[in-house]
Amino acid sequence: MRIYFILFLLIYFLNTFCSHAQGCKTDSPTVSTITALKETIRKDASKNLVDLKKLIPGLLIEMPYATPNNFTKATLYKNPIAILRTEPAYALKQVQEELSRKGLAIKLFDAFRPFSVTCRMWRLVPDRRYAANPRNGSNHNRGVAVDLTIINLKTRKELDMGTPFDNFTDTAHHDFYNLPPEVIANRRLLKTVMIKYGFNIVPTEWWHYQWLHRAGYEIIDLDFADIRSILQ
Repeated sequence: MRIYFILFLLIYFLNTFCSHAQGCKTDSPTVSTITALKETIRKDASKNLVDLKKLIPGLLIEMPYATPNNFTKATLYKNPIAILRTEPAYALKQVQEELSRKGLAIKLFDAFRPFSVTCRMWRLVPDRRYAANPRNGSNHNRGVAVDLTIINLKTRKELDMGTPFDNFTDTAHHDFYNLPPEVIANRRLLKTVMIKYGFNIVPTEWWHYQWLHRAGYEIIDLDFADIRSILQ
């Protein structure tokens, strides 16, 4: 056990050193100016960015990364907006509509994530099971991934999913079944409705879903303030 801990620390410090020495880079197609982003949208309207709060009535948004109440213990977002590309945004609206007929609703933890934040996360958790390697980028950076749970519409309380958001243990995995039947049923409900409308899972995180047809979306290396003016 001790040797695994030492190896983890070695990987962490090597990653941190390289990140600081060389800067955080990606090998994936990237847009890093508003002009470039507008041009990609002009060529393909599906790459528009949509403000989910405006699109989805009653959407509950609670972004832990805009506070120190997250695994990094640091405030990573300043004045965030819940944003997705057009197709996953409208699919999420359908998810909300279906859940509402059951007396339930979405609670959103995260959607689009600036690339710079992914870099900071990777320095802290250089483990591809739980954080995206900046070399490949995150689907959050592409605007095609969401972190979310389900709430009861009357009580506004979260359904029990067995762990909190951003829990880096095996208990958060989709294939972990040593849980109460109610928790398994709640996870199955979320998974079923998300897959129905075009999302798929990340095996290690019950809360994370990404757009199935995500190929071709560039990483957006811009902050919320940069893209606020072009939102739909």
